[in-house]
Amino acid sequence: MIRVEGFHKVYRETVAVADVSFAVGAGEVLGLVGPNGAGKTTTLRALCGILPPTRGRLWVAGHDIVEEPVAAKAQLAYVPDDPSLFDALTVWEHLQFTASAYRVNDFAPTAEALIEQFELTEKRDTIAGELSRGMRQKTAICCALLHDPKAILLDEPLTGLDPRAIRTMKDVILEQARQGAAVIISSHLLSLVEDLATHLLMLHRGERLYFGPVNEARGAFGDLNSDATLEEVFLRATES
Repeated sequence: MIRVEGFHKVYRETVAVADVSFAVGAGEVLGLVGPNGAGKTTTLRALCGILPPTRGRLWVAGHDIVEEPVAAKAQLAYVPDDPSLFDALTVWEHLQFTASAYRVNDFAPTAEALIEQFELTEKRDTIAGELSRGMRQKTAICCALLHDPKAILLDEPLTGLDPRAIRTMKDVILEQARQGAAVIISSHLLSLVEDLATHLLMLHRGERLYFGPVNEARGAFGDLNSDATLEEVFLRATES
């Protein structure tokens, strides 16, 4: 559902990502981890078509993001770490706009279910400029899920969410995967990745340190115990 081959991104003289390859199949959840500046957000933004690759190819649902951007984006949802909303539109108007952009017919039942699930019912007629950080995050997530995407990219998805919304978000991620979506979660919260991810992509200074099943990562970096946490794996890998 998501495939990246030889992705390389250079900003002037700085190599942000160096020849990274990976894939995420339907029903899989990939945890994208790495220190600050590792290339995580650059990779996600390239998959969304926001940044052009210096070289390499990226596919979403079988569509090359450079050669078939509209077809690829129609199957894609992206929630950045600080979503930008239209301050003058209400929560419900954001969903209306999203439905129009993605040509979602009879969107209202799905939209109603999403705002109820994320406890936005009382805020449906509130403009985004008056929403809290957490409410803005919830609105962005609802808009992202409205068109039933086949590939879902989440950059620090729990930012600003309260404990109940965090539980809802985790449940939604698992449910989307069960329904066949490919999900990428980029987060510094390694406990979140450990709870949800089936696979792990670890980047460091733009290079791939590890890609594979989460439960095999412990054996990739020396003599870690079988019960070592993902935090211990991460520290061992990035400090080597």
